Amino acid sequence: VQLQASGGGLVQPGGSLRLSCAASGFTLANGAIGWFRQAPGKEREWVSCISGDGRSTVYASSVRDRFTISRDNAKRTVALQMNSLKNEDTAVYYCAARRYISCSGQSDGYHYWGRGTEVTVSS
Repeated sequence: VQLQASGGGLVQPGGSLRLSCAASGFTLANGAIGWFRQAPGKEREWVSCISGDGRSTVYASSVRDRFTISRDNAKRTVALQMNSLKNEDTAVYYCAARRYISCSGQSDGYHYWGRGTEVTVSS
């Protein structure tokens, strides 16, 4: 199983970015996908998750109403649309997959991890 996050970059506060997680060797419909982030000097933080069937999406309170997670099982990708970005959103973002359809907000609930993509929000 390989997961690859992409789409990070430098953006000004208030701007938008769209992250993508590409999965290989893993059937997206069989498991939930989560996004996590880790800012410099801080612990990894759960951001969002979408269930394997796409019917359930959950968000951390810090990003709710600003971020939107979606999936395209045919393309084997999960996207995280990030709007109204703030300085505190600066972090390396990781996608992870778990072998259960339901979501989890815990790191240890995920079985596969991809390399991260760096997001910097700065003026």
